Amino acid sequence: MRILKMKPDFLKEFLMGLEGFGALYGPKRQSGILKYAPIESYDELVLDGENTLLPLKRLFHPMRFDMFRFDSRGFEADYSIFEKRVIIGVHPCEIHGILKLDEVFLVHPPDPYYAGLRKNSAIIGFSCLPAENALCRSTGTDIVAEGFDLFFVDLTDFYLVWVGSSFGYDMILEKEDFFDENVTHEDIQIYIEWREKRNRMFKKSFNFRDMPDIIELSYKSEIWDYFGKKCLSCGQCTMVCPTCNCYNVTDVLDLATETSGRRERMWDSCMFADYSLVAGGHNFRHARADRLKLWYTHKLKAFAHKYGSPACVGCGRCVETCPVDINVLTVSEALTSCEVPEE
Repeated sequence: MRILKMKPDFLKEFLMGLEGFGALYGPKRQSGILKYAPIESYDELVLDGENTLLPLKRLFHPMRFDMFRFDSRGFEADYSIFEKRVIIGVHPCEIHGILKLDEVFLVHPPDPYYAGLRKNSAIIGFSCLPAENALCRSTGTDIVAEGFDLFFVDLTDFYLVWVGSSFGYDMILEKEDFFDENVTHEDIQIYIEWREKRNRMFKKSFNFRDMPDIIELSYKSEIWDYFGKKCLSCGQCTMVCPTCNCYNVTDVLDLATETSGRRERMWDSCMFADYSLVAGGHNFRHARADRLKLWYTHKLKAFAHKYGSPACVGCGRCVETCPVDINVLTVSEALTSCEVPEE
């Protein structure tokens, strides 16, 4: 992996010049909400470290789309969601989130829709400073070594630029004169000092390392009942989580023929009351406490058992979003202290 240096004066021209590699996407404010959206000008980009409301997963695991059309003769896959694109301004925790989705969607046999979107997308990562609810220091996702084509670290007077793929190197070659290979000892020291300063800026943390064992030991804890009584089953925590990947499919018939139609796929959530409802009306997790336990057990324990590391990337979105203060921070604190929180 190569590491280069670039002056801030070149950033705008370099990033906007990447449109030759695909449609540009990035954090953009629309109607007051920050979201990953198509970018037409550099001024639309928000690169100050603020999290988008919905994570990067929505560009690879879309909220709703048609999988295929069908009729009495068979079906034809719909790949119209594919396009060449360059996604700018992706934070380290978001990249870790996509790497975890890779574990789910790219195993054999791979999901053709996720795989196609992944193949057609370049990721340009950007460093960020911790927001109020950032937990990525606890989860070890505040830095990233893979999963990007280029990654920019803003050191004020210059950027250090990690080249993470051959495609990223092709981008560099388009504006090779913007980059300097001479990274000095002074530059390295500035980077080290930036890392140390950033680490001191984290305001919140939780016992992420021990959570798999704590979850196992607390499986029958009354803490789940406490949070279950508070939970609204709104599913917001799962919608904003970078690694939640549940979906449902529905066949929609054409009313004119009743023999043709389309299969639609959309996000689903294990927090919803009917998620575990099966034929005959039986619901495996009718109680909200059971659904919460399922989610946190999967997020902080079971995913790690199968894929090597827990599924939480410490973005803090669940902390910001839950209207009744149920999130990875409050749940882990309650389980660690073995005390039901006071009202």
